Amino acid sequence: MKTVSPRLTLLTASGVCSLIVLDTNIVAVTLPTIARDLGANFVDIEWVVSAYMLAFAALLLPAGSIADRIGRKTTLIWGLCIFILASLACGAAPNSLLLEIARAVKGVGAALLLTSALASIGHAFHDEVERAKAWAFWGACMGVAMTAAPTLGGLITEYLGWRWIFYLNLPVGLVLMALVRHAISESRDPQSARLDPWGSLAFSASLLCLIWGLIEANRIGWDNPLTYARLCGGALLLALFVWIESVQHRPMIDLQLFRHPRFIGALLGMFAYAGCAQVMMTLLPFYLQNGLGLTAILSGLGMLPFALTMLICPRIGARMASRYTPASMMALGLTLVGCGNLLSAWAVGYGGYLSFALATAVTGAGAGLLNGDTQKNIMACVPRDRVGMASGMSTTMRFSAIVLAIGVYGALLGGHTEQNLQASLAQVASPWLEQSHFIASRVVAGDMSGALSQLPLAAQAQIQPLATQAFVAGFSTLLWVAGLLALLGALLVGTLMRKPIPRFVVAT
Repeated sequence: MKTVSPRLTLLTASGVCSLIVLDTNIVAVTLPTIARDLGANFVDIEWVVSAYMLAFAALLLPAGSIADRIGRKTTLIWGLCIFILASLACGAAPNSLLLEIARAVKGVGAALLLTSALASIGHAFHDEVERAKAWAFWGACMGVAMTAAPTLGGLITEYLGWRWIFYLNLPVGLVLMALVRHAISESRDPQSARLDPWGSLAFSASLLCLIWGLIEANRIGWDNPLTYARLCGGALLLALFVWIESVQHRPMIDLQLFRHPRFIGALLGMFAYAGCAQVMMTLLPFYLQNGLGLTAILSGLGMLPFALTMLICPRIGARMASRYTPASMMALGLTLVGCGNLLSAWAVGYGGYLSFALATAVTGAGAGLLNGDTQKNIMACVPRDRVGMASGMSTTMRFSAIVLAIGVYGALLGGHTEQNLQASLAQVASPWLEQSHFIASRVVAGDMSGALSQLPLAAQAQIQPLATQAFVAGFSTLLWVAGLLALLGALLVGTLMRKPIPRFVVAT
């Protein structure tokens, strides 16, 4: 049996994770272009993002168990196969429905890839000092991928077309597959927890119903019985998931941990970080293109203030961590995120790019402080023999928060844009009031030409500025809500995390 270099294993696994981060964040700047090309409205565009995130979040926990049981290398190869084939299907999709289905399949591949790549790194490094260096390198790769994603997405969209965002995963994926076969040794965990199909199904169905209710409410209305049924069904399925986990001897999620305020605070910190800061990587390009009228490439470049401070601030946070408690660091990070979002809301109303860029840099700084601390603080609250479970919970919480945030913020943006447009049309263009829903849904998605296509030329010139103003006002509302939620999160997390670490963690 040949010896595999741990450093080559680290490089390969980090490359796989970087591909996932790139794919998760690179799509954001292409969404308005996709909407125009496929004639999609905002609900369709939300599903393009949410289908991927939903499959990813729902399958992270069972994917970890699958990787432990059948082998991390085998799971990586299967994950890459699924990911590559789904990418080709995304690029070739003739309409938004098939694109959404392909994105969901791609999320399955991404879940298999992330869990098996992380486990491969953990298996390759045993010395604590070397392992710390390995995770630092992995984190740097993730930061660079996240920073480069918006600009790279804008460049590809501008010069090659949005479909090449997906097609380029074929050569990259094939190179990574060759590296996996050469640089990753097969490893398994014979003591891994058994698969939990009923718990996985209940959790996945709960997320699906909740996001289905939130997104489709923009299409069918919040007072529609189907909206109530989906949201209530999601809540009931979540309760069922909790009951399933409570009756198992070794569940996917140890509910005993929720008796400890510090663990709840750490988990809430991850949820607030993902739902108020990380989700902005997807949402902010909408304003840059729809509100400021920037092209895809310029909106990608316009995301750099957010991305660069998010890349730089983890190093600053590492130095501050020796002086301040985890509770203070988490509260500070969320406070910066909240203030950044509130400043962004003001900047949107004020107009222009410079003030918006400075405000988003504040949000990115808070996100940078939180990015490493959230995972670390969750892991510190569990017994050492359950760190795999804690890691799965942490990552699942991160992507579940992004999925739900997209649904909530999308509902706010779509609803307030339509209300603002209706108010404007009622005053100056009442004959077109009945088309306000169609116009708003297309404008929010980034398809202004499609939104105005059913109007005569004279009406188009009159309604276009009204539609843009309605979108800007709706986006400002979204940012105000995100800012206030982050500040509330800072208060709750700062309070809960001041409690002592659970005794069993220290004693283990």
